[in-house]
Amino acid sequence: MARGDARALVPVRSGPPPAPVTHDTTPPGAEVELVQGQVHLDDRAAVQKYLPDILGRALARIWIDPQFLADFAADPKLTLRRHGVHLPDSISIEYTKTVADRPKIIVYEQHPGSRFRVRVLYLQLVMLAGK
Repeated sequence: MARGDARALVPVRSGPPPAPVTHDTTPPGAEVELVQGQVHLDDRAAVQKYLPDILGRALARIWIDPQFLADFAADPKLTLRRHGVHLPDSISIEYTKTVADRPKIIVYEQHPGSRFRVRVLYLQLVMLAGK
């Protein structure tokens, strides 16, 4: 079949071939930002109100970004700070993930001089399918 034949099932272009397709070099999960700019949660009420949404985005990023998972598992509070989320010193965060369990984040508050810590909130990745 001649080039440019009007009867061709698949059109044949004349001229140079199209440019090769390049793949996005953005690291996996980098498009899932935890917050825009810097967020300072200064007290327990602010932590309870805003941190669940932020940690939900962190769980989503953990799911798709192995480096973020490694950083978050090693030091959740430092990882959040590096991504613009600043928490009071009285707040601590634990991340756990066992082979048979889903990722879990528990946020505690412990006041200086106290041996007790209070659970402020708890998040766990739950997957549901429905019809």
